[in-house]
Amino acid sequence: MSAKVEIYTSMFCGYCARAKALLSRKGVAFVEHDVDGDSSLREAMTKRAGGRTSVPQVFIDGLHVGGCDDIHALDAAGKLDRLLAGS
Repeated sequence: MSAKVEIYTSMFCGYCARAKALLSRKGVAFVEHDVDGDSSLREAMTKRAGGRTSVPQVFIDGLHVGGCDDIHALDAAGKLDRLLAGS
């Protein structure tokens, strides 16, 4: 079973593109929430992310794992694949 991955993004965000590229390279399907122009969605993201307002914000099986640098660090430490596998 694979994990449910959600990523909050905005259109012209280089970090969002990098985070999505990493997930795509790993063959992970994800739900993208574009917060551009949607203050209620951005507010929901901020609440879920413990006050973090920047994009991207990534959630794996409902667990907030952070932004672009955070998921790249998890990958470098060998921890991202385990989270993505849902275990």
